[in-house]
Amino acid sequence: MTEQKRLNPLLKLVLELGPLVLFFFANAYADRFGFAEGRRIYAATALFIVATIVALAINYALVRKLPIMPLISGVVVVVFGGLTLFLQNDVFIKLKPTIVNTMFGVILLGGLYFRKPLLQIVLDSVFELTEEGWRKLTLRWALFFLFLAVLNEVVWRTQTTDFWVSFKVFGIMPLTLAFALSQTPLLMRHDASKKAEEV
Repeated sequence: MTEQKRLNPLLKLVLELGPLVLFFFANAYADRFGFAEGRRIYAATALFIVATIVALAINYALVRKLPIMPLISGVVVVVFGGLTLFLQNDVFIKLKPTIVNTMFGVILLGGLYFRKPLLQIVLDSVFELTEEGWRKLTLRWALFFLFLAVLNEVVWRTQTTDFWVSFKVFGIMPLTLAFALSQTPLLMRHDASKKAEEV
């Protein structure tokens, strides 16, 4: 069996976060290309859709596989971004993070209920954890995803569109990174490779 190809971690990060960063800059500067202030979100959404598809295509071309999380997120971007453009209603693109995060949270909790921690598949993870480690980490990520869904709802319903777009980049991304780093002690404590060495 051939070893599965893996993307360079930096390239993987660029492909996953690149479309979101382009979304932010397009929304911030679309007026310089003739878009009225109230129309910037539509230009940004169109670019977001294209960038997401391109990122997925590059990922597939390099490793002949699409990671589950970016794939599901990409499908929702295309569907809800498309609805945003077709109906000229930015509510749909604002709902995208709520839907994606709720979906991941519910899927992870459902997996735990059926005693099948699905986090390794959802996050395309390279960690080797004990069964208890996967269970605990899965629960934490499930609750975090649901927290992000609620947070997105609060922000887009109470703030301006520009604030919401900025919050996606400068709020959600740092929050997710901080949460991921905060799980390091759990990862070290339940490292399956170390447990095997101790036996």
